[in-house]
Amino acid sequence: MTIKKQLTASTPAPGVPFYTPAQDPPAGTALKKDDTPIPTVFTPLTIRGLTLQNRFAVSPMCMYSASNGHLTDFHLVHLGQFALHGTPLTIIEATAVTPNGRISPEDSGLWQDSQIAPLKRVIDFIHSQGQKVGIQLAHAGRKASTLGPWHYRTLGKEVATEDVGGWPDNLWAPSAIAWADGFPTPKEMTLEQIKELVQAWKDAARRAIEAGVDLIEIHGAHGYLLTEFLSPITNQRTDSYGGTFQNRTRLLVEIITAIRSIIPDSMPLFLRISATEWMSHTSPSPSWDLPQSKQLASLVADLGVDLLDVSSGGNNAAQKI
Repeated sequence: MTIKKQLTASTPAPGVPFYTPAQDPPAGTALKKDDTPIPTVFTPLTIRGLTLQNRFAVSPMCMYSASNGHLTDFHLVHLGQFALHGTPLTIIEATAVTPNGRISPEDSGLWQDSQIAPLKRVIDFIHSQGQKVGIQLAHAGRKASTLGPWHYRTLGKEVATEDVGGWPDNLWAPSAIAWADGFPTPKEMTLEQIKELVQAWKDAARRAIEAGVDLIEIHGAHGYLLTEFLSPITNQRTDSYGGTFQNRTRLLVEIITAIRSIIPDSMPLFLRISATEWMSHTSPSPSWDLPQSKQLASLVADLGVDLLDVSSGGNNAAQKI
């Protein structure tokens, strides 16, 4: 007696040029077999039009592996693995909105259209697994043009000089104050450069949308450019971008407004901040602290920021935790 086996075609995952089975439901979805309550961390979360099947996420992490700002096969493997293992949201590393906004020469960027396609390739794969993708847009300010952190032990230096693709003479900051001894002094940004920077954030957000991201995060933490504008220690300007809380937050407000104006209303907008720069005990002058962060939280919520990713420190080498 011959037993005939009926073969049925598996549904392919969408959006990729090769066969892999569709994930329905996606990895990381909690399945119930009785009336036992599902722990909250494994329950869905909805932010605007984005629904995640659980409440885990991969934070943005610099991997120092981009090629002139373009993502590579490394990023496809590195970021794709999280989608396979049930993380519903992966946020791509700090991605510079201008070339001089990279932390290191090997950081990712979205300052030109050629960077869209390699980003889209990574996003398409993550989407094929039923997972979501965010991207953290950033400018490193006076902490740009540095080497990967492991180089300090072997080379004894942290600054990326021109011979290794750095730009130590073209650092931007609100004021011409170096990060620490041995680091280059940044150039105080002109009003025209600030205007151009806001447009660069907006253009990078447009490219991110074209690549298919599900959300955008603004990097305003860890002593990078937006932190530098927020802090009265690093922002000593006397124009409309310095001095008062309203003035020091002006650039961030303009960037949030610019990005929110072009992304879909259904798309979440996140903001990462340092709640304190840990300088209240070491600085004779005022610093960025928790009360100001609380004030900022109320301000940005009214502008359309949906989630605060709260960290701390990173704006001054003399910080004391």
